[in-house]
Amino acid sequence: MRIVIAEDDALLREGLTLLLRNEGLEVAAAADNPADFLLAVAEHEPDIAVVDVRMPPTFTDEGLRAAVEARRRYPKLAVLVLSAWVEQSYAHELLAGSGSGGVGYLLKERVGKVADFLDSLHRVANGGTALDPEVVSQLLVRRKADDALGVLSPREREVLGLMAEGLSNAAIGEKLVISAGAVHKHIGNVFLKLGLNSEDGSGDRRVQAVLAYLDH
Repeated sequence: MRIVIAEDDALLREGLTLLLRNEGLEVAAAADNPADFLLAVAEHEPDIAVVDVRMPPTFTDEGLRAAVEARRRYPKLAVLVLSAWVEQSYAHELLAGSGSGGVGYLLKERVGKVADFLDSLHRVANGGTALDPEVVSQLLVRRKADDALGVLSPREREVLGLMAEGLSNAAIGEKLVISAGAVHKHIGNVFLKLGLNSEDGSGDRRVQAVLAYLDH
């Protein structure tokens, strides 16, 4: 797996680089600004980019906008965004293309759990989705405000949120303390009520279909 990192904080940038290389992963480049990040993506053609939202010059959303631009130029590029908060507008734009490749959006407070971070990284690099629970919550609230999720029961909304985080059926069952059969039934109801394809496929494809609906 070839990785490009975009992080302006030198300590965090070096820490991520060391962590990933210790895991046997190839860090092709580590940039400290959006322009150099985009150049590195063009030069190294990475499998995945790990991008901080806050970057120079204004330290607001330059990194996230660069991630959106990288996805626009290279639709198959997987992107894992790290942030201290959820930036709604560009988060929606980033997630809108999730059907064409892996995408993740994690809050930095979760990244401290190294095993979870590495699991998310691999899931996104393999074409899956890894969304922080707070990101999922805000997306669901936005859609619920439009009455788009009014047809779902509270339990079905819970299942939808966990699917969007990237959890497998087994993990959803463990999280909610329900049987595999119950999970399958709830997922079927979610797809039916939202008018999505209910045919069985990979968990990631189902997650991406739900995200595509959430960002419609």
